[in-house]
Amino acid sequence: MKRTVLIALLLVVIAVAAASVSAPAFADRAGGGGGARCICLAVWDPVTCSNGVTYSNSCYAQCAGATGCVPGGPTQ
Repeated sequence: MKRTVLIALLLVVIAVAAASVSAPAFADRAGGGGGARCICLAVWDPVTCSNGVTYSNSCYAQCAGATGCVPGGPTQ
């Protein structure tokens, strides 16, 4: 009985960890008006935009209203 409960608990912990790793992040859309939100994956694929800011990926840049973005940025 204890072994079954322990295995079930372990599976729940693994499922929660897997869900949190693949869960999308929400970003406020700067120019969206009314608090519009974007759904962006938390993926490191940096872009540097004409405003001089490096975003973690193009989705976050678009949500911030950045333009003139090119791939690249600091490595992690």
